Amino acid sequence: MTAEPAHAIPAERMTSLHLAVQNAAALWTALAQTRGHELFRRPGFLGVDGNERSGLRILLLSPEPEPDDLAELTELARRRSGGRILIEDPFSSVDMSDLGLTSRRLPVMIRPPGPALASPAVEVSRVEPGDQLETAERIAVHGFPVPGFQPYQPGEAFPQSLLERPEVDFFLAKRDGAPAGTCMTVTDGTVRGAYWVTTLPEHRSRGVGRALMHTVLEHLAGPVTLTSATAGKPLYDSLGFDTITEATWWA
Repeated sequence: MTAEPAHAIPAERMTSLHLAVQNAAALWTALAQTRGHELFRRPGFLGVDGNERSGLRILLLSPEPEPDDLAELTELARRRSGGRILIEDPFSSVDMSDLGLTSRRLPVMIRPPGPALASPAVEVSRVEPGDQLETAERIAVHGFPVPGFQPYQPGEAFPQSLLERPEVDFFLAKRDGAPAGTCMTVTDGTVRGAYWVTTLPEHRSRGVGRALMHTVLEHLAGPVTLTSATAGKPLYDSLGFDTITEATWWA
């Protein structure tokens, strides 16, 4: 069962949802190629088949995938012998419970271009190649968190070659001189996406996440999409993001 099947999403929101899906596909393509993982691109889905630590990631690209695509992505999940399986269905249109997976719902959000926001109260800078990316990666792996990449191994989640891709940027927030938060952005055509917006536990409720998003929204001229965790949604609401729908994530 799904709370909001694809056919119930209004047409104007479906357009925004397709923009968000397009950006997420660009993200996972960049990660697959830089991590050296196998990439499957079909009309109805995108799949990234990684090692045991990164697992299998499948992103639905269509609210009505063709039977052949649905059969292939199901087989990819069935034959996976190790590592986490995560199937992201932005349209909430497929049922993966037969695979033994359980679902949760996460809001997909979009913010149209708007007026400039106030300068962040916390120092935020764009990440340069080298140790800065390793710092950002370490924050995301431990603070987001990303359990599959623990214990932490430098360059495994975010290879240095990611910063060679023109569509990818990372930002690093510091509080009192100490690394406190990070996020990744992906630009694809007319839409931009924010990912892994992370604040380390000891720096939470100190304006770090807001500072990161102020910087990101200034950097990304145009509509910006993201998928929010429950705890982060009030921040995104206050920044002018609108909920398009709730995606279903199967794991």
